[in-house]
Amino acid sequence: MGRWVVVVGTMGALLACSSPEDMAQDVVPTQAEGSQSETAQGQPEQRDPANAEPMNFTDNEDVTNGGREFSYAWPAQVSAIPALAAELESRRDDALREQKAYWQESLKDCPEDASTCRNASYDLTWQVVANLPGYLSLSNGFSAYSGGAHGIYGHGSLVWDRTNNVALEPIQLFTGAAALESAIGEAACSALNRERAKRRGEPVNAGSGDWFNACVAMDDTVLFIGSSNGKAFNRIGVYYGPYVAGSYAEGDFEFTLPVTKAVLDAVKPEYRSAFAIAQ
Repeated sequence: MGRWVVVVGTMGALLACSSPEDMAQDVVPTQAEGSQSETAQGQPEQRDPANAEPMNFTDNEDVTNGGREFSYAWPAQVSAIPALAAELESRRDDALREQKAYWQESLKDCPEDASTCRNASYDLTWQVVANLPGYLSLSNGFSAYSGGAHGIYGHGSLVWDRTNNVALEPIQLFTGAAALESAIGEAACSALNRERAKRRGEPVNAGSGDWFNACVAMDDTVLFIGSSNGKAFNRIGVYYGPYVAGSYAEGDFEFTLPVTKAVLDAVKPEYRSAFAIAQ
């Protein structure tokens, strides 16, 4: 069958700064071999990727003039933490169940000679952004097609708290979206408008009242919590998916900002020791 999705790998050309994958590959060291810690439940948590395997799952079906493709993957660092692997497995199963149900419903009224309603695809891959003693920060890249002119694509993220054995949305590390907005909102909007202007070939009219010229609230972004030294979180990636900061044709946007004192002040007290001001 033909591929109808927007390929996630092509997004790199659209990004203004480091992608979450680049953040992982360029500056984040892996966990030392043999390193172990005790979880809150008192069970030893395996943290040696050498003893774990990456997970690559696929589930495909073919029909006349179409088919359904599903793939979901994560790295060995995730498999090395059983509770985290179970969390992502649950998310994977939910996504697969939803895709199957939608596709089967689409096929009911879809003629055999029509392709858009007979093809469906979903691809999501997790990667490590930062691997710290107390936390594993992850990003994902995904693409999906379920009919129509084009598919969707984007990024997601989570932070695994090794001590409490729980998955957190990055914003949960902060006292709130408003506090983080106060700390990085102006810098993020300035970076966004510079890239908008570059892609559009003209300055952004910030006072136009049009949504595609406006600053974007932190609630509408995806955050990546990164590290340049493998010891503490000292930078934040801010990601704007398609349609969030501009037209679909403009693509997505991403910028990496340093952790400053203002950012540190916005971190919840219980997570503050995991952060450090960027040097």
